[in-house]
Amino acid sequence: MAHLDRRRFLQLGALAAGSTVLTACGAGSTAAPAPVGPTGTAATGEITVWSWQGPAAMMKALVPDFTKEFPGIKVDVQDIGNPAIWDKITSGLAAGGQGLGDVLHIGVDYLPAYIEKFPGGLADLVPLGADKHKGKFAQGMWETVSRDGKVYALPWEANSAGFYYRADLFEKAGVDVEALRTWDEVIEAGIKLKEKTGVQLIGIDKPASVGDSAGFFQTLLQLQDSFYFDMQGNITLDTPQAITAMTIIKKLNDAGLVADTAGGWNAMISSIKKGAVAVQAMPTWFGGIIEETVPGEKGKWKVRLPPAVTPGGKVSATVNSTHLAVANTSKAKAAAFAFAEYVLTRPESQVKIYKEKGIAPALLAAYDDPVFHEESAFFSGQKKGEIFLDALKQPSYVTNYTADYSRALKAVTDAQSKVLLKGADPATVLKEAADLIAQQTGRTVLR
Repeated sequence: MAHLDRRRFLQLGALAAGSTVLTACGAGSTAAPAPVGPTGTAATGEITVWSWQGPAAMMKALVPDFTKEFPGIKVDVQDIGNPAIWDKITSGLAAGGQGLGDVLHIGVDYLPAYIEKFPGGLADLVPLGADKHKGKFAQGMWETVSRDGKVYALPWEANSAGFYYRADLFEKAGVDVEALRTWDEVIEAGIKLKEKTGVQLIGIDKPASVGDSAGFFQTLLQLQDSFYFDMQGNITLDTPQAITAMTIIKKLNDAGLVADTAGGWNAMISSIKKGAVAVQAMPTWFGGIIEETVPGEKGKWKVRLPPAVTPGGKVSATVNSTHLAVANTSKAKAAAFAFAEYVLTRPESQVKIYKEKGIAPALLAAYDDPVFHEESAFFSGQKKGEIFLDALKQPSYVTNYTADYSRALKAVTDAQSKVLLKGADPATVLKEAADLIAQQTGRTVLR
């Protein structure tokens, strides 16, 4: 999956996309009334916010304007670090909430596990007024943070699947990338590209040297409205969608189009610097990484939504996201929720964060700002923000990571390595993976 790489991205400093300086985000906005708790009393108190690097820095930057509007609330934003924050939240929830921060920044892949393993550990935000924001976010995001009538977080970022490519290399090979409609067509184009330029099409960590090496497979699933589990928690790896996704990977590899990026993040960055691959099938946030990694290649890159897996299929998918939740043990829940609201439901807050750190908002109203409609010199004059905004407006499959995602991820990466290194049959290894997860978890395998 791309989530760990995305988090690594958020550890970086301001990106090229974030070089513009904004005035204070509270400027020009109408002062809001003091937030109230479920009892109707004004929310006051001291709250601690847990996040990491880039997002933590931006929330700190928003605190002065927040406290002007809500002087009764004192905010302490703490940069816990990533991945340290996940262990710290897990330990706190396991201890019945003892020592947890009030506001918790949580990834989409961790939220279901926290909800399932620690019932009552995260506050239900409905009594605090969360429902009034239901229609404000990208398609499918509200379903990601809610369950059984309860809302456990507010959505922060929403990253769509993307297809970043070296336009100059494809032009040299005589390939019109925008005309490619399916991944089978991409494979044909990749063969031509390699013949003309010697460059391989895409990079994958073939031996799964790091756990986060199945992002491409996962994206191919999500483009088919599928994942490792369905919404009932059944295992969906022994299905036509999963087999089709892994078969595409095998076809790419058999055609000699897959560069081995064993070593994870560093190997991926190295492949960009060396020009070893022509395509990065990565989410919205990855555009900033490319700009920062190879600034001298301005004008050589373009981006589009990914081709469909099957003819006429989807080309949009929200592949990862993060959220702000409130610990149920917080002594200042209304104040904690008020801060999460200020950060995530005000367009000016999200625009400031995007300009400074390149974090793509789930809040659709934020995209009214001109920054999302500017031409990108690096990406050959494209309006990159509009490309991904179109994807966020499309109906989105709600991904159910469940509490057993880590087990599924290990089984999937092992299966993928067998395909890439040993030429194994996709259907066979995926059936084995599905059966292993069922044995480990007691979940049902859908055939």
